[in-house]
Amino acid sequence: MKTMKTTFLLIASLVAVAPAHAQDTLKTTNIQRYYMPVRLFLQGAADVMPAEKYGFKLAPEQMDFGQWINHSTERNYLDCSTLGGEPNPMPKAKTDLLKSKADIVKNLKDSFDYCDATFAKLDDAKILASPQMVQAFLHTTVHNNEIYGNVVGYLRANTITPPSTEMVQEMIKLKKTPEQMMKEMMEKYNKK
Repeated sequence: MKTMKTTFLLIASLVAVAPAHAQDTLKTTNIQRYYMPVRLFLQGAADVMPAEKYGFKLAPEQMDFGQWINHSTERNYLDCSTLGGEPNPMPKAKTDLLKSKADIVKNLKDSFDYCDATFAKLDDAKILASPQMVQAFLHTTVHNNEIYGNVVGYLRANTITPPSTEMVQEMIKLKKTPEQMMKEMMEKYNKK
């Protein structure tokens, strides 16, 4: 709780001293630099893992690949429903019922679309209105990065190049900027 208060105070002080023309710096920076890349990497990971590997576990006591993706989805809905001030439309009990790759991939994309629609209604003042709002907003990025860090091991164990690695390799090979690569990834994974 102390860490959350410290984070809230730090963010609040940064926003308070930001120039007036830099409205929604927190929202814009987090979404563009951190949330959108991890969204695309998770969607890419869910897409490239073969359906028959969705039950794959690195160790018996761990979640399988599909459960990791479902966990991301469940938290997206929970955090973004908190941000929207509405009931969670897809609680864990429903998400846990999804087992097929097609259902899991669709629900993951839908959860990110739900968050995007919620973010569109927010500004920095709304985000900073309470510690719960700050936590829910930042958690959409932090938690998804934790999930992606876990599923990368599942991909590599199955000799699949993670989307983040593929992006960097292609960026170097084709001498593209990170902005160009992000645009291409958005087109690739959001058209589905």
